[in-house]
Parts: sequence; structure tokens; C-alpha cells
Amino acid sequence: MPPAKKRTTDGDAKTQVKRRKKQDEVSDGSEEDGAVAGEFDNEAEDDTTTDVSFRLESPMLAGEILFCGGTNWDLIGRRTLPKGVKPVGGPNLWGPHRLSALEGVKIRTVASGCNACHCVAITEEGKVYTWGRNEKGQLGLSDINRRDVPTKVDLLDNFNIVAAACGKNHTLFLTDRGKVLAAGDNKMGQLGIGNQTQQVPCPMQVKYKGPPIRRIACGGEYSMISDINGNLYSFGCPEFGQLGHNTDGKYFVTSNKMEYKCEMVPRKVNVFIEKTRDGHVNPVTDVDVREVACGLNHTLALDSKKRVFSWGFGGYGRLGHAEPKDEMVPRLIKFFEGPNRGAVQIACGSSFSMAVGEHGALFFWGQSKPTGEATMYPKLVQDLGGWKIRSIGCCYRSIVVAADNSVVSWGPSPTYGELGYGENKMKSSTVAQEVKPLDGIHVHNVACGYGHTMMIARADTDEDKEKLKKLPVFSP
Repeated sequence: MPPAKKRTTDGDAKTQVKRRKKQDEVSDGSEEDGAVAGEFDNEAEDDTTTDVSFRLESPMLAGEILFCGGTNWDLIGRRTLPKGVKPVGGPNLWGPHRLSALEGVKIRTVASGCNACHCVAITEEGKVYTWGRNEKGQLGLSDINRRDVPTKVDLLDNFNIVAAACGKNHTLFLTDRGKVLAAGDNKMGQLGIGNQTQQVPCPMQVKYKGPPIRRIACGGEYSMISDINGNLYSFGCPEFGQLGHNTDGKYFVTSNKMEYKCEMVPRKVNVFIEKTRDGHVNPVTDVDVREVACGLNHTLALDSKKRVFSWGFGGYGRLGHAEPKDEMVPRLIKFFEGPNRGAVQIACGSSFSMAVGEHGALFFWGQSKPTGEATMYPKLVQDLGGWKIRSIGCCYRSIVVAADNSVVSWGPSPTYGELGYGENKMKSSTVAQEVKPLDGIHVHNVACGYGHTMMIARADTDEDKEKLKKLPVFSP
């Protein structure tokens, strides 16, 4: 999504004062669990930073949604079902399918997460559809019932949603006014609504007062947001230092019982560092965050100077510092520092990280296979040498990218069909392979969940539409 633009208007001073007063009353209301979607003023709270005409720009490219991967939402990633859950679900879709519920609907954004078994699709008009696992209310549909079919989130109809992010069991929604709403699991405070509750099935406003937000991301049980001034905020579980506040939040309740001091509202990440070869730690003071990505327990941030910072759980080298140590504050990845060495995109899987360099090359570090040697620092993905990467999607272990005019994927067995190779083709691959069922179909963007892939395919011309019609339709 392009950077936010500020717009200024001349308004009556008294009107502006009344508006601020009204916003403060709404934002500082007595309800502990925040404001339900549709019940709060959607205008910017900090009028010193922006004004009531502020708008985040929406993605310009829209198209038809394609889906492949597992649709048995209750079983994906699990060996046993939770109590009370009936073993009902759909098949694995081994090749790309159109979704009957969204046929003819122009989609501009799709979102899921490497640990998520639920999906979000946002239309050209900013309306939201969700489906998948919903045991904590992460679909924002005011209940905890699984949805096998994309279902419109009516509670968000009053907003123009421009982006979404999915954690393991929670979801963030970003409005064009730079506001953030959240739904789902909140036992670690990952919704940022000021408390810790088991489930929040209705989207609620994150308790944040400041410049409008332009980027959102979700880890397993934590969340990150970044404002238009490049400041970064985090909330939720601090277990491995993934919040970036120089602590893992551990404390003992009794002599043998340990808990975590979770952040229940957004807290600013104040310190960014670099480490020299001889171990000296130096602060980095000019960080303007433009992108943020989260794995299960680690985080990446990309700044305006194309530098990449990483922190959180360091196992298998997923932080890119050539060592498996956890990092409690954002640390500069030295590989991406220097002229023509910067990054322009970042992405995270559960235990690995990826970035696209300035010239379109793809780099990988961490571990995507359940066994084998880990990659301790960024290395070029040789199979995609010479390809220009446009979009990256990371499943739990699989990887799907839009490169040049193709879609390429790879991932170790077992898979759920997220690689999209087709019903009668191989089900997994340890090397990058083109997704042949998509030959001739241009894919704008990809987004991956735990074991599924969503793509936005171009549907502008009659030729585009004819090619899409050749793909099978999935109707649960």
C-alpha cells in the first residue's frame, strides 16, 4: 500500500474544538473493553498531526480472489480437536480455485498469517469478508461459529477498511482514517483494548491516541502497529522479547509459577540498535518504520532507508544475525546495510524470514523445513535468481511468491495444497516450482495462512476473465 498522504482543509475553529472534545469523550470513555465498532468517532484524534480529511490510500490493483490449500479449518495444524468441536470440514484444494461466494466481487486486499487458520478479503468499496476458524471470535462476526463460506462483517460496514492482519486467533482491521479495530483472542492483551479477555467476537477500537496508523501486523499472540510518522508500537505477549521493549515480561507469581506481564495497550518501541563485530551496542536514532512483519514469535521492520531490523525469538537463525540468540529490542541486520544493499519488502513465516532486495532478488534466513540445517543469515534464493519478486506469502512452512508474470511456490511435506500445483501433480517441493495452473493469469498479490494461499488475480479484460473461468469453482 502506498504511503499515506496528508491533506489540509480550512475549517471553523469552534467546530474543530468541539470535534476534539467529542473525540476525547469517546476515546476516554468509561467502558473498560473499548468501543465497539460503529460506536466511536472515526476521525483522527490528534489534530496536531493531521485533520479530519486525512485518508489512507487504498491499493490500486483489484481483481478476483483465488484460493488453494486446506479448508478443514478445525483440523489444520492439529493432531486432535478441541473439546466441543465437531470434526466437520472441507477438502484440501490442491490447485487454485475461484470462490463461489465471491464470484464477480472485485477484491483489493487479502490477508491471513503464517499461524492463522482464518482469512480476510477486502472489496474495492472497503467492505470486509472473513471465513475460517473462529473459536475466539477472530472473524469479527459477533459469534464463535466457524465459517466455511466468506461472510461479510456487517459490524464494519460504517468503515472503509484498507488493510487487515491475522494472528493465530486474532485479527486487526485498519480503516482509511488510520484507526485500528481488533477482534478475537485477547488473553495476552493482543487486541490492545486495555484488558485481557478470552475472546472478543465484535471488532473493537484499539486504545491508541496519536498520529494515524498506516501499517499493521500480527504475530502469534501479539500485534504491531506503525503510524504515519514512522513510530512503532506493540502490544500483547512479550515472551521472547518480540514486543521490542527490552524485556521478555517474565515474572513469578509463586515460587514455581511464572507468568508474563503483557502489554494491553499499544506501547511505543523506543530503542533500535546495531551491534558491531566486537560486541559494542550502538543506538540507531533515525528509524522511520515503513513496513512491519511478524512470525510466530519474531518481528521484522523495514525503515525509510531500506534497512531491516529484527527482534524476538532467535531460534534457527530467523533474526538473521548469524546467531540463535533472542533479541529484546530491534537490532539492525547488517546484511541489508549499505549502498544498493537495502530491502524493499519483508515477510515472516513461523520460523523463517524473507526480504526482497532493491533489485528484486529474494533473500531467505531461518528454517522452513522440519529437519536440516538452518540458514543463520540472509542468503539469496538461488532458484529465483534473475526473477523480480512482486509479492511474498509465507505459510507455516511453505512459501508462495508472485514473480514477474508467474506464481512460484515451494514447501516441504506435508502440505495442504497451499502450493497450488494441481490435483494430479506433486503435493510438495523443496525447490521453487512455477504454479502451472496459473499460466497466463496475472496475479497482483498473494497472502498465505497456516496451510492455505489466497491470490488476487487480474480480471480487467475479457481475456483475463476467460482464463479465470477455466479454473474450478469451490462451493462448500
